[in-house]
Amino acid sequence: MTRKLRCIAFDADDTLWHNERFFSLSQVRFVELLSDYAPRDQLNARLIEAERRNLGRYGFGVKGFVLSMIESALDVTDNHVPGSVVRALIDTGQEMLDHPIELLPYAREAIEALAADYSIFLITKGDLLHQERKLAHSGLGELFDAVHIVSDKSPEVYARIFAQTSGGPSACMMVGNSMKSDVRPALAAGAWGVFVPHDLEWELEMAPKPLTHPYYREIADLGALPELVAGLLN
Repeated sequence: MTRKLRCIAFDADDTLWHNERFFSLSQVRFVELLSDYAPRDQLNARLIEAERRNLGRYGFGVKGFVLSMIESALDVTDNHVPGSVVRALIDTGQEMLDHPIELLPYAREAIEALAADYSIFLITKGDLLHQERKLAHSGLGELFDAVHIVSDKSPEVYARIFAQTSGGPSACMMVGNSMKSDVRPALAAGAWGVFVPHDLEWELEMAPKPLTHPYYREIADLGALPELVAGLLN
């Protein structure tokens, strides 16, 4: 069946600009600060458990990550974590919030190449203020026809957003680095799902690839997106 493509939506973090590297560096710092209290593997496991447990409370983003680090520090020290460690964890979070935006290869070029023929959306999740700040500092803000910052990404969220376009979800494409948040729920909503893997992947964003789905595609980087779109039946 021919599906005329009208809208291309992009994820932000680790699709258009680097993000996970700052979480990874902060996790290394967390382990260093607590190394006298537990082995590295145990500290990493405690932190990921806290993150998973707290997603429903704090949502996605730096602030919830910092609270999970502090909670994990309290757990492994039996509530005797030194104040200096708590201060260092807070400082680490503030550094994460202030980190400069570094675009991934071909991010601007891909959007500019497609903007003349398609509506371009940004669909990202996380803390509203931080995501707005990152978008403003990215220099990409003027390229989007619509920006949606959501607390989580589900088929219902994608269906609601894509329903605003002519043709609905079947005329839309979601491009992102997360199989769990960008690709699979967009496919479930009836859209195309394009996976652009990043070299760092958060454990909680991992999910199987829907290799047999007719509207699933994978590209090595955003430089390949315009050619992919041109090859589709639209």
